[in-house]
This record gives sequence, structure tokens and C-alpha cells, in this order.
Amino acid sequence: MGIIWTIIIGLLAGIVAKLLMPGRDPGGFIITTILGIIGAVVATYLGQALGWYRADEGAGFIGAVVGAIIVLVIYRLVVGRRAA
Repeated sequence: MGIIWTIIIGLLAGIVAKLLMPGRDPGGFIITTILGIIGAVVATYLGQALGWYRADEGAGFIGAVVGAIIVLVIYRLVVGRRAA
């Protein structure tokens, strides 16, 4: 059930990250949402590795949003360089 909760939080975090980082994304809403899910998963595992969360805890909503923003920035940098 934990991974499903992380996916749901990531979906919402991707939407919030898109609202906080306006602009054109190569891929649109679906890619941004997927990146939000990836960001939530990354934030969960990074938080567990750093000792912020226990092994059975997922990242909170704020952590997931921060993770989604970081993944979105990296995505924009990588895709922006390929398009240029």
C-alpha cells in the first residue's frame, strides 16, 4: 500500500510542481505528472537514506513537491539541450 500512496502523492506533487514552475515543458501535463511521481519516489528513498524517514514511511507532501521540482528542473535541462 505504501507505493500506491507514494504514487498518489507524486501525482499531486507533479501538479503542484507544474503550477510552481510555469512555462513550456517538452511533454506537457502527462510527463510533468510522471516526473512528479518519480520525484515523490526519489524523495522517499533519499529521505530514508538520510534518516529523515523510517523504512516504512514515505515522503511527505512537501518533500514530494520538492523532489518533483528537482526532477522537473533536471528534465528541462536535459530535454532543452537535446532540442537546441
